[in-house]
Amino acid sequence: MMVIEAHDLAKSYRGGDGGLINVLDGVDLAVRRGEMVAIVGASGAGKSTLLHVLGALDRPTRGSVLLDGEPLHGRPDDQLAKIRNRKIGFVFQFHHLLREFSALENVMMPLRIAGFDVRHARSRAEELLARVGLSGRMSHRPGELSGGEQQRTAVARALAIDPAVLLADEPSGNLDHTNSERLHELFSQLASDLEIAMVVVTHNRALASRADRALLLEDGRLRDTDVKEVVA
Repeated sequence: MMVIEAHDLAKSYRGGDGGLINVLDGVDLAVRRGEMVAIVGASGAGKSTLLHVLGALDRPTRGSVLLDGEPLHGRPDDQLAKIRNRKIGFVFQFHHLLREFSALENVMMPLRIAGFDVRHARSRAEELLARVGLSGRMSHRPGELSGGEQQRTAVARALAIDPAVLLADEPSGNLDHTNSERLHELFSQLASDLEIAMVVVTHNRALASRADRALLLEDGRLRDTDVKEVVA
């Protein structure tokens, strides 16, 4: 079953000189449950833009995105916000954790916003933090965690609502080699164990090599590629 689909996506912006800049120009993509897809390409190719459109953070100039078979286009902002909160998990290069809250409280936050009671939110957060290897660090605030621990907390937070798709933008871009490898292994396990659709934008060959497919974004379109084409 295809969880997220993109058909003929295009995205254009007006440049400083008033000219039109075409970032995406006819992107097609389909990702099934339990599949991890890596999007690679040169800096400025539009990878983050594509991820934002897939995640309903931005609207395409042309084309459509379907999530669980339901179209996102044409929906008002409040509906898109509800869909993001219920069905889409995001992981970015920088963890964006709330520094005044513990790891446990950070992971509980999306559940509390979604209306779950404290007991359920705590139980779910504890389960996810244990899954990402942080069962002994739940009471620590972000400033007391290593960079790798902070990012794994962010992954647990992204999974809190049991989303249909996880979208990750350079998730290991700010980590050292050891923590990057641990995060890459975690992503690979999560895609198969949780049967979640996963789209990961990355420059990292090691992470791309763990994906079921690697796609190159070039000249506004996606094509199949070899991991060796990942820009280091």
